[in-house]
Amino acid sequence: MGLPKNSGLCLHSRYQSGPKNKISDVAGVTAGHCTIKDGNINTGVTAIFPHQGNIFREKVMAGSAVINGFGKTMGLIQLEELGTIETPIILTNTLSIGTAFTALTRYMLEQNPDIGLTTGTVNCMVAECNDGSLNDIRGLHVEESHVLEALGSACEDFEEGAVGGGTGMCCLGLKGGIGSASRIITADGRQYTIGALVMSNFGAAGRLTIGGVHYDTKNKKSAEKPQEKDQGSIIMIIATDLPLSERQLNRVSRRTAVSLGRTGSYLGNGSGDIAITFTTANKVPHYSDQAILDCRIFHDDKLDMVFEAAVEAVEEAIISSLYHSETTTGRDGRTVTGLQDFLK
Repeated sequence: MGLPKNSGLCLHSRYQSGPKNKISDVAGVTAGHCTIKDGNINTGVTAIFPHQGNIFREKVMAGSAVINGFGKTMGLIQLEELGTIETPIILTNTLSIGTAFTALTRYMLEQNPDIGLTTGTVNCMVAECNDGSLNDIRGLHVEESHVLEALGSACEDFEEGAVGGGTGMCCLGLKGGIGSASRIITADGRQYTIGALVMSNFGAAGRLTIGGVHYDTKNKKSAEKPQEKDQGSIIMIIATDLPLSERQLNRVSRRTAVSLGRTGSYLGNGSGDIAITFTTANKVPHYSDQAILDCRIFHDDKLDMVFEAAVEAVEEAIISSLYHSETTTGRDGRTVTGLQDFLK
């Protein structure tokens, strides 16, 4: 739902949000979570589906940007080379990407008996942030069944906050997590949607900015030991139904750095800031009898409104991840305050 209208926080948006104000305002896109909480364990899995068909057989055009590369995302090399995504996208903690990759691979093999036999293998997309401040990350508590649970729970009306992959994340001196938002633009008399989902785990305490207003999250009200460095990571997933090319999707991904700057990040040395953008408008069939495929693209001279709306959606998704994350006590008794409690 992004930021509620009664939140008291203002982001000065120029574009309207979609009806759900989530990435799922892009038709066909869904997300689901598996949340794992037990004392020192605060972790989980979030799954994003680009569409509701067979994603391997109908790939979506995609682009990405590694804004700062202190991260371990799997699948980016082939995405950069071929410009497509062919699986759901999994978000989890840093040390669980191997388990998530294996689980997602099994999921795709079950759906596609041709993979690895009569056709090539599959490029699974798994992204991560380090939730070790609140989670016993060395315990490797994410299991394959948790990934399958997240995949099986995907829907349009998913939760935000300290859920799924965002359960143990911290951001800008407060509790981070999963956030989402959307924006609507009009082109050639038709409305199109740009949606964002983030897993926020970046930034130094004392730098949070919301709509140009600075909030001192460095004081003792926010955390027992506030993080002094801009480090951690954020994964930003942007979806749209605009007919964009892979090159244009890369360009949209790079603009998310503006969203990070607006909320208080300077893209520190120890942060993994990664954006992945896909369109549902231009699908690429895995099998085709035709050598030439039809593809529509947006005119580059009209892209400014796309860039601006995407920046707004990612910015609100970041703040929404903080707003919906409750105060959490995790590993070794460390407590990190949620934004709503901080504002009281």
